Amino acid sequence: MKTDDLTFEEAMEKLEAIVEKLEEGDVPLEKAINYYQDGMTLSKLCGDKLNTVQEKMTKIMNEQGEFAPFEIQEEQ
Repeated sequence: MKTDDLTFEEAMEKLEAIVEKLEEGDVPLEKAINYYQDGMTLSKLCGDKLNTVQEKMTKIMNEQGEFAPFEIQEEQ
């Protein structure tokens, strides 16, 4: 699966489509393994993109002109 040119949103859409297919449960084993591998690749891509955004946000300056850390709150 080629993921280099995907935006975060495109990768998430593809990942959601894979999850839907796997949740249906009527996917042949070999195809399910391929979907799973593609899903893991997309999941890593999304995680990497989020980490990049978090690093950029960490560099945003606060009102005093100092660098302020920025933490992304993860869903629980």
